[in-house]
Amino acid sequence: MITLHHLNNSRSQRVLWLLEELGLPYEVKRYERDAKTMLAPPELAAVHPLGKSPVIVDDGQTIAESGAIIEYLIERYGHGRLAPAPGTPERLRYTYWLHYAEGSAMPPLLLTLVFDKVRTAPMPFFVRPVARAIADGATKAFIGPQVNRHLDYIDAELGKSTWFVGDTFSAADIQMSFPLEAAVARGLAKSRPHLAEFVRRIEARPAYQRALQQGGPFTLG
Repeated sequence: MITLHHLNNSRSQRVLWLLEELGLPYEVKRYERDAKTMLAPPELAAVHPLGKSPVIVDDGQTIAESGAIIEYLIERYGHGRLAPAPGTPERLRYTYWLHYAEGSAMPPLLLTLVFDKVRTAPMPFFVRPVARAIADGATKAFIGPQVNRHLDYIDAELGKSTWFVGDTFSAADIQMSFPLEAAVARGLAKSRPHLAEFVRRIEARPAYQRALQQGGPFTLG
């Protein structure tokens, strides 16, 4: 049986969702972030040296990285479901979005979160203006424009079809869910109706709802 090592409010939620979409038997081992640091507990390092989630263990294999996990599960258990046929233009587009999610979409969103924390982190009063000036400058000059460019691109692509690979739901949509839910949680989808509608559609899926029941509360705000 597949074992998912699941960390709250993390990328492992979309692996849990994929398991539900495929209807696979699995067990969940839950881990909770440290309430102060928001880091994963040290117990996860016993599963994978990086001590991060998601990680699955299946048939003696330990697999980390959500993209690699999704590819493994689709190849081994998908039986043609949730992925276009190999060798087709749709498969190429599927592969693109599967890797775009973490390779291009997440880095600027993550930087937004980091610099937001810099602005609000406790620090000596004489350091605070300098830290905030650096954070504001980086956000205005680089991070903000990058976030807007990617989200505008995604919104435009979703305006062409219901899902990322045409009108058929696929695992690429599952992989793309995390950055887009993060964008919605940070109020970045208000002027991007196709992106916002995509998030509403995925959250209404029965398998998504079952995954929430299995994984516990999921918030990215």
